[in-house]
Amino acid sequence: MTGASPTSAPSAPTAADGPALSSLASTFSIQTRALNLWYGDFQALKGIDVDIRRGCVTALIGPSGCGKTTLLRCFNRINERYGNVKTQGEIRVLGKNIYDSDVSLGELRKTVGMVFQRPNPLPISIYDNVLFGQRVHSERGSLSRADRDVMVQSALEDVFLWKDVKDKLHKKATQLTLEQQQKLCIARLLPLKPRVILMDEPCSALDAEGTQRIESLIDGLKEKFTIVIVTHNMGQAGRASQECIYMLMGKLIEHGKTSDIFLNPKCKETEMYIEGRYG
Repeated sequence: MTGASPTSAPSAPTAADGPALSSLASTFSIQTRALNLWYGDFQALKGIDVDIRRGCVTALIGPSGCGKTTLLRCFNRINERYGNVKTQGEIRVLGKNIYDSDVSLGELRKTVGMVFQRPNPLPISIYDNVLFGQRVHSERGSLSRADRDVMVQSALEDVFLWKDVKDKLHKKATQLTLEQQQKLCIARLLPLKPRVILMDEPCSALDAEGTQRIESLIDGLKEKFTIVIVTHNMGQAGRASQECIYMLMGKLIEHGKTSDIFLNPKCKETEMYIEGRYG
């Protein structure tokens, strides 16, 4: 899976791609088949087959070191930043194999945005943070000041941050609270018009009140985006997700509706983890 001079972003399949593929891609935003990953000699993912449903929040749960963050980072090929990583298998985003030779990593990461464990706003103004990705991917001067203003306001309104910061858009983003910084990091993705948002423990640095507000934000965003979230917080998985994936030792053990996973798990390993008897 080493790419050669990729140039385009994943796009939704057309009728020419075949009715079965087109139908699957309209239902599932992400699909993997026989996905394996190694860090050097250590195999971190083992034969992962999964379909991530479009327009809902899917939580990845499991004990530390089970492979959930590694799987999350496969979806936008972030793992490839590490030189000792080898990946086998297939990953389709919106019906397109992201390892095809014509896929651009930059365009892929516009389509599949990522929010990290700890907020990482740039040490520039709130306004410029929101526009940062758009400026990287656009020609200089392609947007008028009025267009930029609308883009910033729209993104900040979508993450419920506009009212808090509208009078201090040109202050440094690092002066915001951690909760506000995390919302800003989500807002920074939105001008790029992603289809999928990956979240790696987005509330781990927040207090209970901040966590609640980020969860409310996630609930609102699922109407527009497919969201995949890694969390160690079982309460959060139960509140924020509609589907849940339990992983153990690099394998996908169980995937289903969150209510079924929590109340009526099919696998003994899942039951032990949910009940706090493992991990």
